Amino acid sequence: MKWQGKTVGYALSGSHCTFAEVMPVIQRFIDEGANVVPIVSQTLITTDTRFGTAAEWQRQLRSITGNEIISTIVDAEPLGPSKLLDVLVIAPCTGNTTSKLANAMTDGPVLMAAKSQMRNQRPLVLAISTNDGLGLNAANIAKLLVTKNVYFVPFGQDNPIQKPNSLVAKMELVPEACEAALQGKQLQPLLIERT
Repeated sequence: MKWQGKTVGYALSGSHCTFAEVMPVIQRFIDEGANVVPIVSQTLITTDTRFGTAAEWQRQLRSITGNEIISTIVDAEPLGPSKLLDVLVIAPCTGNTTSKLANAMTDGPVLMAAKSQMRNQRPLVLAISTNDGLGLNAANIAKLLVTKNVYFVPFGQDNPIQKPNSLVAKMELVPEACEAALQGKQLQPLLIERT
């Protein structure tokens, strides 16, 4: 599917180790004609890590999308009434974000955007990246798996020996998962072996 004429909300929560992996995915949406609206959690705005500085990630997002970053609840709130987004993807979607979303907590711009998308009964696509996906967060993932208009990027264990509870989505499948979600379908297979 070419994305001409579609507006994709691309939200990033704080799994800093996957930011480099998702930047080419955002570029792919742009290359295929999408208008991409970047939405970020507070950690992306404020936290420098060994994976890069907050300022550098923000610069990349602005450069790739050509849009200003939504980084506050106040800025994210109009997404609901405007019905701007055809699809919203949270990639990476941390265990913290997964937990809050599954339990109806809205304490940041990414969750406000998700709430707005769900309010409009439009597709929300989650690309999980969490060290406790098969731990306490398994219940939250299960809750979201059966939630109307919520879809997942196929995911699997990224390091079953050293991190047996860790689950990570195959980020390069984000556009395909979003395309399926726009058709009301879950991209299959959902559970994959990560190599």
